[in-house]
Amino acid sequence: MNERLKAAVYGLAVADALGVPYEFRERNSFHAEDMTGYGSHMQPVGTWSDDTSMTLAACASIRDCGRIDTDDMLKKFRAWAFHGDYAIDGRVFDIGGTTYTALCEGRGLDAESSNGNGSLMRIIPLAFTDASDAETEAVSAVTHAHSISRTACVIYVRIARELLSGRAIADILPQLDPPFDRLANISALHEDEIRSGGYVVSTLEASLWCLATTDCYRDAVLRAVDLGSDTDTTAAVTGALAGIIYGLEGIPVEWLDKLRGKDIIDSCLF
Repeated sequence: MNERLKAAVYGLAVADALGVPYEFRERNSFHAEDMTGYGSHMQPVGTWSDDTSMTLAACASIRDCGRIDTDDMLKKFRAWAFHGDYAIDGRVFDIGGTTYTALCEGRGLDAESSNGNGSLMRIIPLAFTDASDAETEAVSAVTHAHSISRTACVIYVRIARELLSGRAIADILPQLDPPFDRLANISALHEDEIRSGGYVVSTLEASLWCLATTDCYRDAVLRAVDLGSDTDTTAAVTGALAGIIYGLEGIPVEWLDKLRGKDIIDSCLF
C-alpha cells in the first residue's frame, strides 16, 4: 500500500467527516473546533460523505484494473450511488445533482451550469499514478465533462504531484498557469474574497487558500469548514493535499480514532 496515498485519502476522509455536520450553514454562523456528528445530515460522529465514497471507488478501480479505466470507474461509481458500495452502513447521502444525472445517463454533463465540484473532490488518487492530463480529464468527464471542471482536476493533480515531490505550496502557486488567474496570489486574498459554494473553481481556490494561509493539517481543514456552505467538499479537497503535506502523523489522533469506515478505506487503497 502506498503510504502517502493513505495519508492523502485519510486526510480527505477526516476533513469530509469534519464538514458533514455543517454543510449548507452560512459562514460566521458557527465555528468548528472538533469532529462532531448529526447536524445537517443527521449522521453519527465520524461519518464521511460522497466525497470519500467516490474517491474510494476511484481507488478501487485503479487497484483492480492496474490502470485508468473510466468504464470501470463509472461502474464502481454506479455501485456506490445505486447500491451503497463504498459508503458507511451502505447509506448514500448528499449526492450531487450533476453526478446523479451523469451516473443515470452514463455520460458526463458538459453544460457550463454543470461545473460543480463533484469530480474535483474524487480526483486525488490520480496523483499517485502516471495518468496523463488527458486521462485526468477523462476521469473528470465520467460525471463532469465541461472544460472548466476538467481543467480544475488537471491543475489539482499537478499540484498534488508537486507536493509529493517535496515542493512547498507557497512555491507552487505563483507558477500556476491560467485560466484560473487568482490561484497564483491566492494567499494574499482576504477571507471575504474566498467563495465556498459548490462551483468547482471556488472549491479549488478555497482549498488552496486554506493550505497557503495555515501551517498544519488541523488548522487547514478547520479553516475550510469554517468557510461555510459546501463545508464537506471544501474540507475534503483541502484535506487530501494537507494529508500529503503533513502526512498521516499530522492528522490529529483523536479525529482518526473517531473516523468511521476505516475498514472500507483500507480495503480500497492501492
